[in-house]
Amino acid sequence: MAGLYLSFLFQLFFCLLLLLHPSTGNALVESLQSCPATNPSMLNVHLVPHTHDDVGWLKTVDQYYYGVIVFSDRNNIQHAGVQYILDSVIDQLQKDPARRFIYVETAFFYRWWKQQNQSTQRIVTQLVNEGRLEFINGGWCMSDEATTHYSAVIDQMTLGLRFLNDTFGECGRPRVAWHIDPFGHAREHASIFAQMGYDGFFFGRLDYQDKARRMKTKEMEMLWRASESLTPPLADLFTGVLPNGYNPPEGFCWDQSCNDAPIRDDPDLEDYNVDEIVQKFLNASYRQAGFYKANHIIMTMGSDFQYENANLWYKNMDKLIKYVNALQAKGSKVNVLYSTPSCYLQELNLANLTWPLKTDDFFPYADDAHDFWTGYFTSRPALKLYERLSNSRLQTCNQLEVLGGPKSKSGPFGEGDSDTMKRAMGVAQHHDAVSGTEKQHVAYDYARRLATGWAHCEVLVRNSLAILSGSEAPRVFCENLNISVCPLTESSHKFSMNVYNPLGRTVSWPVRLPVNGSVYSVTDANGRAVDSQVGNVFISLKCTCYIYDMKSSCLLPLLSVRCINNKSVTFDETTGLLSSLTNLETNQTIQLTQNFYWYNASAGNNKESPQTSGAYIFRPNSSDPFVINKTAETQIVTVSSTVQEVTQWFSPWVSQVVRLYEGHRELELEWTVGPVPVADGLGKEVITRLDTDIKSSDYFYTDSNGREVLERRKDYRPTWELKQTEPVAGNYYPINSRAYIKDDKHQLTVVTDRSQGASSLYNGSLEIMLHRRLLYDDYRGVGEPLSEPGDFSDGLVARGRLLLTFTPPDTAADVHRPLAQGMVLQPLLSFQDGTPSANTKLEFSGLQTDLPPAVHLLTLSQWDEDTVLIRLEHQYQAKESKTHSQPVTVNLQKLFSTLDVLGASEMSLGANQWKEDMDRLQWNAEKTSKPLPLSAKDPSPWEVTLNPMEIRTFLLRVRQL
Repeated sequence: MAGLYLSFLFQLFFCLLLLLHPSTGNALVESLQSCPATNPSMLNVHLVPHTHDDVGWLKTVDQYYYGVIVFSDRNNIQHAGVQYILDSVIDQLQKDPARRFIYVETAFFYRWWKQQNQSTQRIVTQLVNEGRLEFINGGWCMSDEATTHYSAVIDQMTLGLRFLNDTFGECGRPRVAWHIDPFGHAREHASIFAQMGYDGFFFGRLDYQDKARRMKTKEMEMLWRASESLTPPLADLFTGVLPNGYNPPEGFCWDQSCNDAPIRDDPDLEDYNVDEIVQKFLNASYRQAGFYKANHIIMTMGSDFQYENANLWYKNMDKLIKYVNALQAKGSKVNVLYSTPSCYLQELNLANLTWPLKTDDFFPYADDAHDFWTGYFTSRPALKLYERLSNSRLQTCNQLEVLGGPKSKSGPFGEGDSDTMKRAMGVAQHHDAVSGTEKQHVAYDYARRLATGWAHCEVLVRNSLAILSGSEAPRVFCENLNISVCPLTESSHKFSMNVYNPLGRTVSWPVRLPVNGSVYSVTDANGRAVDSQVGNVFISLKCTCYIYDMKSSCLLPLLSVRCINNKSVTFDETTGLLSSLTNLETNQTIQLTQNFYWYNASAGNNKESPQTSGAYIFRPNSSDPFVINKTAETQIVTVSSTVQEVTQWFSPWVSQVVRLYEGHRELELEWTVGPVPVADGLGKEVITRLDTDIKSSDYFYTDSNGREVLERRKDYRPTWELKQTEPVAGNYYPINSRAYIKDDKHQLTVVTDRSQGASSLYNGSLEIMLHRRLLYDDYRGVGEPLSEPGDFSDGLVARGRLLLTFTPPDTAADVHRPLAQGMVLQPLLSFQDGTPSANTKLEFSGLQTDLPPAVHLLTLSQWDEDTVLIRLEHQYQAKESKTHSQPVTVNLQKLFSTLDVLGASEMSLGANQWKEDMDRLQWNAEKTSKPLPLSAKDPSPWEVTLNPMEIRTFLLRVRQL
């Protein structure tokens, strides 16, 4: 087998501001000046008309947009039609210049806008310019905060923000983040919003205990310091908790879906109710004001898919404002007005108050004593993995579009694009998508969209690789390697493997291919023999992936059931379970036992039953899980010079392969779980638990959206005195890429391949939930049990990988940071039948050299015909690495080698503002005793300095060399 290895190294020349800056003008100033007048001596009640339009949940995206009627068990699933909402709102806004409306989900608005004629588009543009229609949040969707990876969040926000910027200019730029429905809130999300230039952030869901405390102490609004590494106020974000979730006060819902009484203001009628409604509203206003510091309060006037008949809302709100404000002449101190979150935020800023400081996050979320929304951290594990792999493929697609040039979109293999995949990934970040909290047919639709997106990208990738290699030979991508299926490798006697590494550094990556032959000769691009071994139906080889390329050295060798690789891993002779792990570099050993368990999901078949586990909620009926098997049948599967492998069978539906590769610091655990049996009438939530002799003292650590790590403590919350009511579910946290436990000398880190739930319930223990199959709904809206049918309708089989590293704490990040990035951005394999032709370019480099170890190339994407968007990221936190937690400088002139960079401008993280134009509201916060990190500056215009956890975004004007 011959290999084609593509190594892409880039060169960026930083040229002084040659890009034309868009005109900022006075449009935004005029928009904010158009905020309605308030009264400083009164309680100002800001009514915010809004709709919350899920980008899929009980219906698919298309069904929600068009208002398709869907039936399930003879019941109509949720009346909703987004196109009619926007039609109706635009019509009603034109009838009174005082009226306002906010819109959030750009995925829907983008679709609606394309269908409008020029006359309607002009009307909408005028409404936006006048501040009467305001875009809030602005991402393609309202992303989940527990199960999303930061790179995908940034991408989906960029996608939506760019459309708004291109369509409406500065007046279309959202100034407020708005996450009214996600089920808990991540610190990294707040950091991202701050770096994107947002002035504030409002959300609806807060743990019931935390909310009660904050209402009592008037801390419903705060300053969130969302990074321990970035110098304030770079990641500081004013944050407010909305009083009613995202619904109107009780009794004031005037949508066609509601039953509240309209305002009947004809005094000649028997049921005249103005006085009653006004007094009820005044009572609600004063009650709400008792929980907030300023003389301004916000009321969300709307809810899920409301305003399809906007006239009902506006007619009644017009009357409410009229009659409440009329009482001012009689001494009332309440002033009601149409408003937006930006106008409300501006008033809070002008109040010049001092706000409490928040430094942790808002996980886990519970809405009652036994109702912890921690199950969705793991729900639909296969979809979570598919979304993560799709993110890797999208980054590869974006990069190859840049490297291959314009012909990559229209080349020998047809018309390809990355936009379809961007939109599919944007939808997948929705808080009822990758979260796993949608109906089953909607989950299928999300997966279908990702597959369609990759099909478009696949053509682009084929074209680009043909351009870069000089070979137009047919190329295939084996989509089913995870189940050992690749028709080309199984049928061909001679084939080449092409490997694309999307990371900006060298990685070592093992490759396993299904084959039918028994003896293979494997050579690299230079004709050198590559170590490989055929075992069972696999050929295994280990490849060293240089920047955007793979070079090989190979696998497989000496092992007993008790040890792998000179006793670095041992197994118990009696049980067949792992028993110890040794770091041969530091000569440290820990006792380590790993097994699989399941929690019995609480049962109930109606709303009056005790709370059950479901798509959202995790509620086991006991704190002690059932062990699947106390022993494992163990077999040495492969033994070679570079990889050693042991298979463990725990039951007919749980197995695991333990692998250790030569030269690697991590131990790989490839688990397979399913179909989860439920014939016994018991729903099951399956975990793997690692038990060690590490003295973790109830502390453990989880990442936030794949970036900064937060300290966790069993039965504890940093900002309030927790009354723990669920000893298991109440201690679960989301992990996106890693979790670890440690003591003074030892740290065990687990790197995951998807988002999952994790906890540490015992000293020295770390458990991760892998799979869930449940028999009852949890009554949070989805309306069906989480019981995925799988291919044969007997339950889903899920497979995944955990990578374990064991190091001293002060060097742990040096291992787990690059390991986690490598798990997120995996090499892309493609195959060609036969031997490459003589004129095929077998290696190609686009970067002059590896990026520094601390630097990650987060984004490389075509922006316009002659512009490219790049993001460079410092991937280490402050103080976590003695070697890498330092400022690092990259010379942009010496980065890329295939592009002539004619100009460069730095932008906000969301790429919708020039960095020099960012001007966020400043806030007064309570003082903290913690020392603040400092930032190093750029030594020259050509050299970019990245501080720990800093991301810098540039728009480059380029010419292909």
